[in-house]
Amino acid sequence: MQFKDQIISYFASRRGDLISDVCRVVRIDSVKGEAKPGAPFGPGPRAALDETLKIAAEMGFEPQNFDGYCGTVDIGSGERQLDILSHLDVVPVMDDWTVTKPFEPVERDGKLYGRGTADDKGPSIAALWAMKCVKDLGIPLTKSARLILGTDEESGSGDIHHYYSMNPEAPMTISPDADYPCIYIEKGGCGGAFGASYDEGEGARVISFTAGTRTNVIPGLSSAVITGVDIMTVAAAMSDTSAKTGVRFEAKKDGDIITLSATGLGAHASLPMDGNNALTGLISLIVSLPLGGGLYDKLKALSELFPHGDWRGKALRIDMEDEAGPLTIALTVLKAGNGVLDGRIDSRVPLCSTEENTKDVIAAALEKNGFEPHIGQHAPHYVPKDHPLVKELMKTYREYTGRDDEPLAIGGGTYVHGLRNGVAFGCTMPGTDNRMHGADENAVIDELVISAEMIAQVIADLCGS
Repeated sequence: MQFKDQIISYFASRRGDLISDVCRVVRIDSVKGEAKPGAPFGPGPRAALDETLKIAAEMGFEPQNFDGYCGTVDIGSGERQLDILSHLDVVPVMDDWTVTKPFEPVERDGKLYGRGTADDKGPSIAALWAMKCVKDLGIPLTKSARLILGTDEESGSGDIHHYYSMNPEAPMTISPDADYPCIYIEKGGCGGAFGASYDEGEGARVISFTAGTRTNVIPGLSSAVITGVDIMTVAAAMSDTSAKTGVRFEAKKDGDIITLSATGLGAHASLPMDGNNALTGLISLIVSLPLGGGLYDKLKALSELFPHGDWRGKALRIDMEDEAGPLTIALTVLKAGNGVLDGRIDSRVPLCSTEENTKDVIAAALEKNGFEPHIGQHAPHYVPKDHPLVKELMKTYREYTGRDDEPLAIGGGTYVHGLRNGVAFGCTMPGTDNRMHGADENAVIDELVISAEMIAQVIADLCGS
């Protein structure tokens, strides 16, 4: 592979400089804030953008600032062939860090700790250093590459919507904001809200139900209030339902009122099989009790549409699978009381899914059972394995790492979802836990360095003569 030895030698002596520049940007709190003039996502993201563009200028580039939404750094001349899309904003922080404070980067045991070291300030600086490597080595380019530094990836990607409203996509785009080796399929999404009204009724009934906070999270906790049933009957049902579902239940009695709580296991909704849904688990318990009333009837209908453990949609008859993997579906939010019910559904759909065989089927089933659905669907993102970009990325990855991993298909979405020839490429190696979005987020320094090396190689190969 041409230039590989020069690229590796280049970074062997510049590892410290790369990490120093990552630290410069990590020290800036770039959580989204209130919009200000020239800072559409708050002063923090704007400050991180300014500092990164300053680093680029110090390297000899001529960066551009697009109204505080994002910045760009270009290398090469002629027609643009490659965009590298990364971001400088970060998710909020809590006070549960143990190694260091979130915006005080510390190197320890081969890792760099700090918010954004892995997502996505570290990879952004690695990509910038890859461009500097190509420039300093004098690698000839006949086409150009552009690093796009966004500031709103964590909160809706308003940054790149603004950028691409003024600039065309490059023929190829990579985003170092995910996992290696590369992600060539991102499932589509189907889901949304549904609601219903009901008569509360008298006697043994369900008074209220509460579970879930976000549509894309499998709830690990849920609760409900019931009345008119004997506590011993409830205890027996809890034991039986827990044995069947693995969800743990508790009941507290206060007069004729019993408060039920359920504890399962939370997970991301793109991977419902990794969790244990406390929402559907509690519904399973409630519908096994001798209750009645309008809310009970609604919960019974939901138990038939979304049985506990049925994350493939078999009960709805939307079970399907292809190269992207299986369709997944989860009931993730449910709030009910005082005659009003509101719920949320999250489904990740493969390439073979269409509105006709998925969205319309879900909506019809909800309507048939007395719910009012507000369901939408968006298409998967797919760049075939034999596309020149994917082939180039896999060749580079295998050459530099010696690994023989295959391209990935995932249930979530990345920064390039919707870009016509975009794939996520790094910067986390298989098996690495960066504690992304959590306390003590960190990047493996060797992974940042090899990422810079591989991105430099990709620029050389895709944009060179």
